[in-house]
Amino acid sequence: MADLLALSLIRDVPDFPKPGILFKDITPVLMHPAAFAEVVDEMAALAAAQKPEVIVGIESRGFLFGVPVAMKLGLPFSLARKAGKLPAERIREEYALEYGTNTVEMHTDAIAAGHRVYVIDDLLATGGTAAATAKLIQRLSGEVAGFGFLIELGFLDGRAALAGLHVDALLTY
Repeated sequence: MADLLALSLIRDVPDFPKPGILFKDITPVLMHPAAFAEVVDEMAALAAAQKPEVIVGIESRGFLFGVPVAMKLGLPFSLARKAGKLPAERIREEYALEYGTNTVEMHTDAIAAGHRVYVIDDLLATGGTAAATAKLIQRLSGEVAGFGFLIELGFLDGRAALAGLHVDALLTY
C-alpha cells in the first residue's frame, strides 16, 4: 500500500537504539492527523476482513493503533503487555530475543473462549512478541484471526514466526 501518506512521514533514524540499526520512527505519522487517520482506516479495513470479535494491541505502540481500530469496528480492545504491568490474574509467555528473553502477558479474562482475535502492533521485525501473543490467545482458547502491522521489516522474516497465521502490513521495508 505504497500510496499511503504515512509512507512519506516514516523517519529513518540511523544507529538507534544501537549502532548499525536503522530505526523506523512512526512518531511523525502520529503527529499528522490525516496520515494517522488514513493508517487507522486501512488497518480497520484489513482487520474487518478477518471478522474479529476482539482487537488485541501489543504494548505499547500497538495500543496507539489498536484502540482506534477497535473503536472504528465497534469491538472490545484487550492488552498484551510486558511482564508486571497488568494488575489482575494473568498468563504469561516468554520468548527469545537475540540476547536473552522477554515476556508478554494478558489478563485471563481478556478474551472469551472461541473469540476471533485480530492483533495489532506498529512493527513486525523478528516476530517474537507477536508469536508469543498468539500463544497467549490460544492458551485462553481464542482463535487468532490475524495480525495487522503498520510496518514490516521483511528482511528480518518475522512472518516465519507467524507461519500459518494471517499477516497484514501496510508498509514493507
